[in-house]
Amino acid sequence: MRGKVADASVLGAIAFREDRGPEALTLLGGGPLYEPPLLTYELASIARKKHLSGLGQIDDLARLLTAALTTEIHWVEINPPEVLRLAVETGLTTYDASYLYVAKVMDLPLVTFDERLARAAASLA
Repeated sequence: MRGKVADASVLGAIAFREDRGPEALTLLGGGPLYEPPLLTYELASIARKKHLSGLGQIDDLARLLTAALTTEIHWVEINPPEVLRLAVETGLTTYDASYLYVAKVMDLPLVTFDERLARAAASLA
């Protein structure tokens, strides 16, 4: 089965059991994931924000974070100068451009709930 790249908006919805989690699971379709190492920091940041907003206890969020990061993920190192170029070319942040970079070099579809990132991915397809 062909893999996909999913950004933190999609994987966070699944990991932290958000309302869009079922939609995210459907979009991923159960295939392998290819991700930049940045994902670990972004998911940890989502967990922190949830805790600070009163949307979860730290131990529960840490457990969900650990479970999300122990699923089968193929980590793909990024090329920072290429990510920078891609960010400037598309107007994305370097964080979002990291996911786009992985999708581009692995020739895989990018799954995101971020409309701007989705448009950038579609323009490169």
